[in-house]
This record gives sequence, C-alpha cells and structure tokens, in this order.
Amino acid sequence: MTKEKELFRPRVPGRVGMYVCGVTTYDLSHIGHARVYVTFDVLYRFLKHQKYDVCYVRNFTDVDDKIIARANELGEDPLSLSSRYCDEFHSDMAYLQCLPPSVEPRVSNHMNQIIDMIKQILDNDCAYIIDGDVYFSVDKFPAYGRLSGRKLEDNRAGERVAVDSRKQNPADFALWKSAKDGEPYWESPWGPGRPGWHIECSAMSAAYLGHSFDIHGGGMDLVFPHHENEIAQSCAACSKSNIGYWIHNGFVTVNEEKMSKSLKNFFTIREVIELYHPLALRFFLIGTHYRSPINYSMTQLDIASDRLYYIYQTICDCEETFHQHHGNDLKDSLPQDTLQCIQKLHLDFESSMSDDLHTPVALASISEPLRIINDLLHTRKGRKQELRIESLSAMVKEIKNLLGILGLAPSNYSEVLQQLRERALRRVGLTEDELLLKIDERTTARKNKQYDKSDEIRKGLAAIGITLMDSHTGTTWKPTIPHDVHEHASAM
Repeated sequence: MTKEKELFRPRVPGRVGMYVCGVTTYDLSHIGHARVYVTFDVLYRFLKHQKYDVCYVRNFTDVDDKIIARANELGEDPLSLSSRYCDEFHSDMAYLQCLPPSVEPRVSNHMNQIIDMIKQILDNDCAYIIDGDVYFSVDKFPAYGRLSGRKLEDNRAGERVAVDSRKQNPADFALWKSAKDGEPYWESPWGPGRPGWHIECSAMSAAYLGHSFDIHGGGMDLVFPHHENEIAQSCAACSKSNIGYWIHNGFVTVNEEKMSKSLKNFFTIREVIELYHPLALRFFLIGTHYRSPINYSMTQLDIASDRLYYIYQTICDCEETFHQHHGNDLKDSLPQDTLQCIQKLHLDFESSMSDDLHTPVALASISEPLRIINDLLHTRKGRKQELRIESLSAMVKEIKNLLGILGLAPSNYSEVLQQLRERALRRVGLTEDELLLKIDERTTARKNKQYDKSDEIRKGLAAIGITLMDSHTGTTWKPTIPHDVHEHASAM
C-alpha cells in the first residue's frame, strides 16, 4: 500500500497468514500463471525456512463467466469442467515443485460464506439490489482507489464487469448475479444466482485467515480492479479489515506485451515443459526479481537449462566422488577457506532473500562455491587439497539446502540430468541413437585423420546445443547453449 519496501512484522509473532488469488479453471495454465505461483511458493518456502508457522491459502475460481462459456462450447457441465482443470493445475504445480498450500478453497464450496458477507455489506448500506443482482456502491467507500492509485472519477467498469445502465455508478461491481437460463445457480435471499468475481476472495480469505491477515498476493494485473474491489467489500463487511502487505509479481511478456489468454500470445506450462525441464522453467522464472517484468524467450530457457545442468552435474560429480571414498573416515574439521566460503554463501543468500525476495542475487551467490567445488573435483591442485572430501561434503550440503529453499532441489539429481539430456535431444530433433551414430562417425573420422570432417561434426552439434567431450575412455556428450544463442547472450 505504501509502494515502498517495509520491514515485515506479522500480526502474530512467529505466525503468517498469506492469501494468494488462484486460477480460474477453464483451461490449462500458462507460464504467466506459473510465475505467480512459483513466486509465492518461493516466499512460502522462505518464510518457513525463517521458522514462521505459515497458513497459505490459495483459492480456485470454479464458478465464473469464462468457465460457463467454455463449458457451453464443449457441451460439458461447468462444475465438471472446472474440476477437471483444477486437477490439471495440480499436475502443473507438481511439475514445477510448488508445495501444496495449507488450504485450497473452491468458490462452489463456499456459497454460505459468500452470501453471509454480501448480507453484511447490504446491512452496512454499502450495496444495493436491482432485479436479483447485488452491486457494491463504490461511492460509499471513499478510500476506493488507494491501492491502485486511481481516482474514482477515472475508474471504469473493470474486467469481467459488463456495462450496465442500471448501476448507480459505472464503477459499481457485482457481488451477486441473478441466474440466467442454462447457467448453474445457488439460492440466495435475492433469488437464484451466483457470486461476482471479487467477493469470493474476500469471503474465503476471511473464512480461513480472518478479516485481517499478513500477506495478500497475486499478479500485478489484479491490483485493479480485483484487489481494489476486495479491499472495498472487505472493509464494508468489517470495518477492522486490514491486510498487512500487498505483494504483486510482474508480468511475463512476449515481445514486450503481457502474456495473456485474451491476447492469444500465451504458452501453456505443458507446451513449455515438453521441450524444457520444469525445473529449468522454474529457474528461468526466479532468475528475474519477482516485481520486474520478464520477457519469455526460448533463448532465456536455453540459458536457464544450461545453468541448471551445470549445478546438478556438479552435485552428481560430488556424489560420485563420495561414493568412491565410501568407508573413509571424515574429519570433523574444515579448512579455514572452506569455512569462510560457506559462511559467505549463507550470509549472501539470506541477505538477498530477506531483501524483498531477491532471487537472482540468491542464485548468483552459489556461483563461487560451485567454481571452488569443480576445482576440488577436477584440477590437479584441487585434488591435492587437505580435507578435500570434507570440504566438498560441507559445501554441497549447504548448496542443496539453499536449492531446497528455492524449490530447485529434486529428490534425485542424476534423474533430472538424464531428463535434461532427453529434452535437449527433443529440442534438436535427435534420438540418442542418432546422436551416438554421429559420435561414432566422428570417432572414425578422427582415426582416419579426417580432421576437417570430425571438426565439422563437432561444430554442427555445438551449433544446435550438443557439446562433445573427449577423454581417454572415449567421447561423451552434454546439452549446452546452442552456439548462436551463446553468441547472442555474450553480446548482451
């Protein structure tokens, strides 16, 4: 509300109530949605890491004009359709390693709470009834516009709000809509109908968190009208209603335009993770500060995927080294430079995350420890270091802990490496057998001293994002940034 960073002080010490506006379930979610829920998943994880007891509420809008329209197109029951897409959303969140919220209410299951709140708003003379519809009167709430900075005379009917000449003020918004033929409806004191879009979140947040709680979040597009209307109706129902902190993430853009279904410029989460690992998508999304816009491109996903591969490969190389030293007694002490590295990593990570959830800086904090780990693993000097295994073990443990806070710690790192390899091949249209044939062809060319041909094969694969690595045991491969993408990234 202040448009400034504020020190976080929860209403009840040690406990946090957080409400995040969920999806309207009429289609598969796109990566604009992914950004919202990855952002608040990171916040949820970090608050838990800070030892807060967090009640995280995230709703489903399963009753809405868009759901009804889509159900009519498909000849399906609206509640059946929305339930199906709730399940699809759960699958997407699992792919992205988003933790389940504490509570996940659906509009269809909270009609009593919604109706009770509308009654209270009417009793407080902040709404009026016309032909079975109930409208909120913005003129009765002088603070309207405080969150968005809009003046009441500048406001127009918001998204999902049809122009209606019956309204006392064009900015008035529906709390209850009277039933139309063929639409689902619920009984109410004003006749059969269903709730307007905004009232649901006020009623459900109050039901699980009370009228005053700590954090309310969502995408920046919800500031007006959705969150502005929530404030008005919540305060109209209970004068003591208050939200401690409003948090909004920036848009995902495509060619500098907001990604949205209405503009038909969106990519579903499913489409993206066909070619890129879900954790690469998550890495891409948290690689920009949550309040800044983020421009979607395959180039940026290539870069994110490559970085993730490097991190996981480093961890797997460590685990292989530990396996080789299995049974060896590890000493309790660590070299001073290792201790200093771990302490700096911990401090840098904690301070960047505490500074308005600055995930890009938090991710950058692991770069130097990863470099040191690779020196200890692969350089002659590093392999001779005293207490080398102890240093590797301590640093990897700390990095894994920090990756867990960011939601980037899979249960099996080697499995994800293999999945990253599989998707890299899918992106370039090769099977592993076809790639191995090319590697064999290059090996034969090298044996026959056809170095131009062997270089051509190597460069051709590098151009599409496959790097070959030669050793005394043969040639292996790994996915990397395609050569033209790498050149573009270096020039930026």
